Amino acid sequence: MKAICNREALLAACQVASSAISSKDVKPILKNFKAVADEDRCVLMATDLELGVRIEIAGMVVEKPGEAILPASKLISILRETRDTEIHLEADADSSHIAGKSFEFEMPSEDPANFPDIPIFSDEKYHEMTAGTMRAMIRRTVFASASEMARYTMTGALWELEKDSVRLVATDGRRLAWTQGSATEHGGHTVKGQSPVVPSKALNLLDRNFSDDQESIKVCFRPNEVLFKTERSIVYSRLVEGRFPDYKMVLPKKCLAHAILKVEAFGAAVRQAAIMADDEVKKVLFKFNSKKLVMQAQGSVSGKSKVELEIDYQGPDVEIAFNPVFVSDLLKVLPNDSEVRLDLIDAASPALFKFGDDYQYLIMPLT
Repeated sequence: MKAICNREALLAACQVASSAISSKDVKPILKNFKAVADEDRCVLMATDLELGVRIEIAGMVVEKPGEAILPASKLISILRETRDTEIHLEADADSSHIAGKSFEFEMPSEDPANFPDIPIFSDEKYHEMTAGTMRAMIRRTVFASASEMARYTMTGALWELEKDSVRLVATDGRRLAWTQGSATEHGGHTVKGQSPVVPSKALNLLDRNFSDDQESIKVCFRPNEVLFKTERSIVYSRLVEGRFPDYKMVLPKKCLAHAILKVEAFGAAVRQAAIMADDEVKKVLFKFNSKKLVMQAQGSVSGKSKVELEIDYQGPDVEIAFNPVFVSDLLKVLPNDSEVRLDLIDAASPALFKFGDDYQYLIMPLT
């Protein structure tokens, strides 16, 4: 293959695709990209066998169609260090050449036929939604997923699909995020009887592929795998094995008190109070009453903090302790100029934050 590339466009595609390359020891060829150039476009591929991506490189002029294996880390380093706007790329099964106005690199290559295939999106049954909706849902849930599998945790987000809506749920056993958004069903696509959990790594990669909030995103669940199609890419992933916990059982059905909190002011106050919390045991005591919220933390050697905030509160006084990081994580994904509702029962019961009708975030209290 032979092509002329826009440096920034090629670098952007490489950086997104590199998210699918494993940091662990895998087959040597999986440390590379596979490029497939047709007469009018070029697609870059990467996979770790569990996660894969096909992404179209913008602004590329194909002079000679073909396929090639490109060393991922070396290519990204070259593109980062040069300031040439135009890059000449030529590659075959033996070597790849990259050149600009004042530089030239030659690297060994491999046979493209040895690169694992990545599925394409050809399904007629799928759900469709806008990138803006899916981006917001991913960012409001994926941070609450676990980093390691355990009995009541999952390293990804549960997807529940209906004809005109989609729900995402994530939990690490200490908190749970639930959100829903609008979607359009095509061809009778459904996950009825299933509990598909999409890995966090795949959702983060998908998020990086969105270019416009209004672009259409298609999602199709197959047995043990899922495919997403954006306007310029296809993201493939194996599903997380295991059964997602029954999250509906832990969502409180009632509350005895509630507070209306301004996101920006509340977030600043939480961060201030957390300054004195121990790094090992992050803990801030939240004291709610009808006049104000008082937040206190005490470190074993660092000292004490006390921060007060006027709030709109109704119900009996409640003192409850939270990990301040969990509270801040929620506030980061909400608009600064918005308000969030907090429903409380007592010091020992889960607390539920609500943002409109489409987002809920539950935190377990600390003892």
